[in-house]
Amino acid sequence: VGKAQVQQEASAETTEGTGISINCSHPNIGSIDYIHWYRQFPGRGPEFLVMAHRGSKDVQSPPGRLSVAADRRSSALWLARTRREDAGLYSCAL
Repeated sequence: VGKAQVQQEASAETTEGTGISINCSHPNIGSIDYIHWYRQFPGRGPEFLVMAHRGSKDVQSPPGRLSVAADRRSSALWLARTRREDAGLYSCAL
């Protein structure tokens, strides 16, 4: 049995004040596996954001602006009302 893998867009851009969806595809994920989302700001280490399995949930930081939705084939991290200080590396992992 091959290991499940995730695929993510190489980059995404938006303008301040708008929203952005960062997508992660994982078609071979196991039934008990969770998707983990991280972000990393320039000059800092990765920060865990949220773990997703199915459905939607809000992420505590930044409050009211970050949420994740997942099913068994993909997940999406949604950042609302983007700010310049949100710029960084957002990654998904199994």
